[in-house]
Amino acid sequence: MADFLRGWRHSQELRLLAVIAAMGAVLAVVTPGFASAQNLMDMLTSSAFTGILAVGLLVVLIAGGVDISFAATASITQYVALTLANQGMLGWPGVVAVAIGLGGLLGVINALLVTTLGLSSIIVTIATQSLFYGLLMTFTNGQDIFALPDWFNAGLHWGIHVDAQGGEQALNLQIVLLVVVGLLTSWLLTRTSIGRQVFAMGGNPEAARRIGFPVFRLNLLVYGFMGAVAGLASLVHAQLVQSVSPSALVGRELDVLAAVVLGGASLNGGIGSVSGTLLGVALLAVLQNGLTLLGVSSYWSQLCTGSVIIAAVVMMAHQQQQTIHRKKAALT
Repeated sequence: MADFLRGWRHSQELRLLAVIAAMGAVLAVVTPGFASAQNLMDMLTSSAFTGILAVGLLVVLIAGGVDISFAATASITQYVALTLANQGMLGWPGVVAVAIGLGGLLGVINALLVTTLGLSSIIVTIATQSLFYGLLMTFTNGQDIFALPDWFNAGLHWGIHVDAQGGEQALNLQIVLLVVVGLLTSWLLTRTSIGRQVFAMGGNPEAARRIGFPVFRLNLLVYGFMGAVAGLASLVHAQLVQSVSPSALVGRELDVLAAVVLGGASLNGGIGSVSGTLLGVALLAVLQNGLTLLGVSSYWSQLCTGSVIIAAVVMMAHQQQQTIHRKKAALT
């Protein structure tokens, strides 16, 4: 326990938590509406889409890869699942099954290409992102879907609190899926042999091959998991905005990647945690929500977000250099 506390004291998670707490305290004073239960629930709900995708991308980064195609994957799964639902062919279980299954299949395609072609995963997934998105726009002509089934628009809600003004705060589909995906991924990475193999493969791919790790099957799992998670995230987004647009999700890749990197994941593989990733999502959500409440222009919001990300990356690079120096000093 003492070793855990000493390690956590110097962790990226604690630093992020301190920054989030400081930002939250300032915003609560400057904009009283920030600390209201309704605003906090709304912020959690609106950031669930990014959070779910970030958790899925974390697994890919830990394995030593990068996936840029997840937004296009989410767009396809969203459109197909809800088109079938509009035709009366699917209910809630069917929509979820189609989103997970189709997303997982598209993720497996990425894994097959990355493994068999031997190319950089970022190059492959940029190509598949264009391919998936192009196919979607070709077959849909870019048409939005505004009329969704009533049962889908109603969503799922579990009331937890009624405030003095009669407003109800409730757990909804977005929050529940974020928690479920986060817990499942944390269990997979930290409590299973597969998770340990994913960390080892990302930390030293050549050593993993020599030891005999099933690299091909691990890649299938990692990219398939990312695709399945993207399918779930697409339903979260569609239920929140009450519509489906083929072009609405593409372009969100950098926000998701930024949250994972802010959470301490390494682009070189082998490093990362679900808690850090979710704190990275929370930091961006608090920053963007606070700037909105302050009436700051969206252009300045993007500038501030970019500055925070650059500062975090610089700090992480400095920490890695210090770690390397300490290891060299210990060996001499």
